[in-house]
Amino acid sequence: MDFTPTEEQGAAQELAARIFGDLATHERLAAAGTGTDAELWKALCAAGLPGAVEEIGLLGLVLLAEEQGRTTAQVPFAASCVFGLLAVARHGTEEQRERLLPGLRDGTTVVTGAFPPTGHVRAGAADGLLTGVVEWVPWLRDATHVLVPDQEAALWLVPTADALVEPVELTAPWAAGRLVLDGARGERLGGTGAARTEARTEAPEGTRTEAPVGTRTEASAGPRTDPAADVLAMARIVFAGLQAGVCAGSLARAVAYTSVREQFGRPLSTHQAVQLRAADAHMDTEAIRVTAYEAAWRHDEGLPAAEHALTAAWWASEAGKRVVHAGQHLHGGMGADLDHPVHRHFLWGRQLDAYLGCGTELLAELGDLIANGEPS
Repeated sequence: MDFTPTEEQGAAQELAARIFGDLATHERLAAAGTGTDAELWKALCAAGLPGAVEEIGLLGLVLLAEEQGRTTAQVPFAASCVFGLLAVARHGTEEQRERLLPGLRDGTTVVTGAFPPTGHVRAGAADGLLTGVVEWVPWLRDATHVLVPDQEAALWLVPTADALVEPVELTAPWAAGRLVLDGARGERLGGTGAARTEARTEAPEGTRTEAPVGTRTEASAGPRTDPAADVLAMARIVFAGLQAGVCAGSLARAVAYTSVREQFGRPLSTHQAVQLRAADAHMDTEAIRVTAYEAAWRHDEGLPAAEHALTAAWWASEAGKRVVHAGQHLHGGMGADLDHPVHRHFLWGRQLDAYLGCGTELLAELGDLIANGEPS
């Protein structure tokens, strides 16, 4: 295994770091609230970063997602790349790729994913109409389409042009919403037929999530040729990379703060307890990063990666919340200020923890894969 970025991956990561660093400032993030920074999204698309994912692969996307997480940039970059561009590129027909990929590359098409437990969305056997409810979908307010798996693990791309999306002020970001499918006719990836949708979306009443990426499903335990399982694995890996960036950003802020904040006549960073807390957070962050890198590398190499995706998701969920709690704690009283930049890292870290799923559920699914003799 060699996780050293290629020249193309390194160049894309440097460009992403520069754009996110220049535009995802605390002031702009505060102004964006839970919505998208349209100027930042346009800048990323004008630089060709979404389209570059086709060339730099899943590991390249993890590197870019890490830069997004480092700044908690309010754009649907990671979501649209994995649920839209990579899903269509890998599982769409040639006609679908030719028609859909240009919009995904230039940002005029934004796709998010509604990945609930199996059975929440069903396609009629006779007419193929989709019915069901997904309680929490990230970036739904910004999406032009939503990728939905049905009870047979088939993937449907449902447009949201005629949908009702009610803005909601969540305590966590991501412009989320509640998806209601009532006789929707979407477009099956790899299949035929595109028609008008009757999907309706609603904002959630609260911040509770259904852990759409981390829930146990029969589809996620399937072979890599299963489209829904493949997209689920990619999503777990990419959002683990996003968490690695969130944690790195939180820890960097904590290190900077404790290096200048003095207590008893010397910087907080010179106290052993502070050093040990920061060191533990650093090791957790590196564990998230390396497991995400390994899973992405295996996926790019065409090797079985389901177990590795679950491992990355587990580290991102369990270790991620430890790191963002440590980052907030090391800021002392300042960490309790909702307007302080580190609080945004805390919110993102906890949201990713919930989105990736409960650690015990992820371990149970991993155990099922191992017990059933699935290739690792």
